[in-house]
Amino acid sequence: MDYASTLLQLIPGSGARRLPGLRELISSLETYLPAEQVTRVREAAEFGAEAHEGQKRLSGEPYIAHPLAAAQILADLHLDPDTIIAAILHDVIEDTPISKEELAGKFGAPVAEIVDGVTKLDQIQFKSRAEAQAESFRKMVLAMVRDLRVILVKLADRTHNMRTLDAMAPARRRAIARETLDIYAPIAGRLGLYNMKLELEDLGFKAAFPHRYKVLDRALKRARGNQKQFLNKIAETLRVALVKADLKGDVSTREKHLYSIYSKMLRKAAPLSEIVDVFGLRIVVDKADSCYRALGVVHGAYKPMPGRFKDYIAIPRVNGYQSLHTTLFGPNGIPIEVQIRTEDMHRVAEAGIAAHWKYKVNEFESGQDDRAREWLANLVDMQEGGSSEDFLESVKVDLFPDKVYVFTPKGEILRLPRGATVVDFAYAVHTDVGNRCVAAKVDRRLTPLRTPLRNGQTVEIITAKGAMPNPSWVNFVVTAKARAAVRHYLKGLRRQEGIELGARLINQALGEFRISLDEVPSDTLNAAVVELGMHDVDELYEKVGLGERLAPLVARRLLPTKSTDEEGFSGAPVPMAIAGTEGLLVSYARCCFPIPDDPIFAYLSAGRGVVVHRENCVNVEDYRKHPENWLPVAWQTTTDKLFSSEIRVDVANKMGVLAAVAAAISSGDTNIERVAVEEKDADSSSLVFELRVRNREHLARVVKTIRRMPEVLKVTRTIASHSRANSRD
Repeated sequence: MDYASTLLQLIPGSGARRLPGLRELISSLETYLPAEQVTRVREAAEFGAEAHEGQKRLSGEPYIAHPLAAAQILADLHLDPDTIIAAILHDVIEDTPISKEELAGKFGAPVAEIVDGVTKLDQIQFKSRAEAQAESFRKMVLAMVRDLRVILVKLADRTHNMRTLDAMAPARRRAIARETLDIYAPIAGRLGLYNMKLELEDLGFKAAFPHRYKVLDRALKRARGNQKQFLNKIAETLRVALVKADLKGDVSTREKHLYSIYSKMLRKAAPLSEIVDVFGLRIVVDKADSCYRALGVVHGAYKPMPGRFKDYIAIPRVNGYQSLHTTLFGPNGIPIEVQIRTEDMHRVAEAGIAAHWKYKVNEFESGQDDRAREWLANLVDMQEGGSSEDFLESVKVDLFPDKVYVFTPKGEILRLPRGATVVDFAYAVHTDVGNRCVAAKVDRRLTPLRTPLRNGQTVEIITAKGAMPNPSWVNFVVTAKARAAVRHYLKGLRRQEGIELGARLINQALGEFRISLDEVPSDTLNAAVVELGMHDVDELYEKVGLGERLAPLVARRLLPTKSTDEEGFSGAPVPMAIAGTEGLLVSYARCCFPIPDDPIFAYLSAGRGVVVHRENCVNVEDYRKHPENWLPVAWQTTTDKLFSSEIRVDVANKMGVLAAVAAAISSGDTNIERVAVEEKDADSSSLVFELRVRNREHLARVVKTIRRMPEVLKVTRTIASHSRANSRD
């Protein structure tokens, strides 16, 4: 009789016999845990069964079957008893009256912390399901930082849920499958949990795209017979070659999983017949030195394909994966992919971060993979100062490690996503380096900051004291860390500008009553802050500056009683002076391109601040419906700032006419920001220029210069159509 059966017979009342999956779990644990720890797990199972008493899954089976199955997944990875117990109890805080404190008292603080990290946030109210999902994900990531075992339990929980997804309604099945493919499978891959990643991907693919799954599965089964026989012959050839070279190595065939094939078909827009690495070979040897010797043997037996060799032993992947990859010209020129690795590398490739959590009889190894730690630390930096949904999208970008490897001037290797720019590199070195970056050298040559990096380049970042991130960086950075850092800076900058603009708007509104903000008593100001539910005066100013509170209404709350009661009072609106240097929260509508000396008015847009339009802009009709958001503005008398304006030049179709008109514009001390050519008929065309000018007088001089040209038929300042105005504002 085996140990597991003996233990089950000792359980009082044979209660454990009623728990589905407990016998198998104990059998697995008995292979690597001491008896006292197996007893702890059994007690946790009994405790969980009692806590979930009466609860059923949608399939009709007792609820305890699910956490026991999740624990079995982790037991197969030989994880420690605290993780196994946490998997068994991972839903008790959420779904039963059991508290975290009670859990800690019975099974220890580590178990309670893991369970709490996995628990969902059902008690918090969110504006949308997407926000709830994102916030749950944020909590999970932060819990992962404290203890990586949280994500191991979460992934086991999700894996079993995916295995039993058929009980769900079709729409719910597809939603869970998409979430699994977008978030959980990539996290498993990022942590090197290769087998779990493949299972989550294939189960997610089957649930999200059932018809495509069936078609591809059928096609692969048809191709499998011939390929297997073909691969076995190559494998035998390589075994013989390894023996002749006095190398011990296990040669096995491998098959690409369905979702990996499907993803490659989508990425390459190719049919299954053109995907060459559906089947391949794997060679496992005793040590790293043998990997390179085996590579020589393999290349001696079959010619390698140029450009298809990758050395992940010298430069491991970001999740710690190590292996040599090469593609061979097989018989009849058929490409065959071969992976060569050691037994330790293979263990890490299959179990990833879990390979570092192996439980030994007398000691517990708690050393986690440094790369996983580094990634999680970066996630903490990313989540600060942004919404949960922004954080989730950033992490999605960071989860797909199609990497480029570049060097620092000291020869250190940095791994970045493909398409990463010099700015991404700067932030990868350190956030302060990114924030103070002003220039860069790539392979000792000065290079624009938006330049995408290529494998093997050496990058040197040039910083300057007092330099700050450029808002335009957010348009081209690729890494989540860089994007989060730039957004965090812009948020701080935007807040300061919002405070300044809000104070100006309130002061302007008070001007109608012939008083200024400086004359409002601090008690009155603080009372208004409390009444409006703000934390402080700065928040009040910021909300007004962002258009979330209307300045005239706030101003009336700040007035002395006599000003509002004074009969017959009618103050004329005092226009706000516009100088063009207001920053992010005063923008100029691209439907009408206002410039100094144009008659203008402004519209207060929630979240965008003040948007300045020309008075003859077609959008004015729409804004008349919301007079409470209008704002009187006037140009400051002197400003040296350049403003965008757009003109349309009708020209005769002649050779070199575009260059001639552009030269005439440039001669007027004017920059051309953009040009578009619209063909009217066989004899004429329209050239649309976006220019940078100081004011109407400057623009008039430019237009006058162009009109003198013989090829020019007509010059007009553009006023957009209604549909175009709406699309460009």
